[in-house]
Amino acid sequence: MTEADVQTRWADALGACPLVAILRGVEPAEAVAVGRALLEAGVTILEVPLNSPEALKSIRSLVQHLPASTVVGAGTVLHPKEVEDVKAAGGILIVSPNMDEAVIKKTKELGLVSAPGVCTPTEAFSALKCGADALKAFPGEMLPPKIIKAWRAVLPKSACVLAVGGVNVDNMKAYLEAGANGFGVGTALFSPGDSAEVCRQKADTMLSAFQDLSAGSSTKRQKT
Repeated sequence: MTEADVQTRWADALGACPLVAILRGVEPAEAVAVGRALLEAGVTILEVPLNSPEALKSIRSLVQHLPASTVVGAGTVLHPKEVEDVKAAGGILIVSPNMDEAVIKKTKELGLVSAPGVCTPTEAFSALKCGADALKAFPGEMLPPKIIKAWRAVLPKSACVLAVGGVNVDNMKAYLEAGANGFGVGTALFSPGDSAEVCRQKADTMLSAFQDLSAGSSTKRQKT
């Protein structure tokens, strides 16, 4: 897959559903069933943090058994070597909790999607300068909507900002109105021990709320 193909798949998936499902703690034996349940609900981007049990095995299974349009990647990527490991497993999305220049540059060198964690405007601009494709505003509890709105006043309009940490149906509207492009969602979609059916129900609830909020935000923008 070329870098252009990777970018197209990422853009299409994010456009279809701007929720990144963070499957922290998922076991390889359940990864495919959970992934399929989330896909059936409409979630198209799946992230397996590398501190999950045999994370690379789960990533490989998801890539092999889910539709090619699905974006599968890794979270908690802390070292350039881990970027190589994720690519070898078939993953195309590299998410980190921090802004590490070496990780971003290795990600782009290998033609993958880079989404480093940033918590200040300085980190955000540095990540973009290094080639990041998306900014993971993390932790969300420290970056309420008013902060994201302030970032939006100075960041390039094309910058993709994903709010991650503490995102739920109660605060999604405020983040959307502040300019967030999407969200990274963990326990609201998957917790260790959740069955595939439970994940499907969680995803249905969150996506229904998101679609209602998105429709409301679109109407508000048209009126102003």
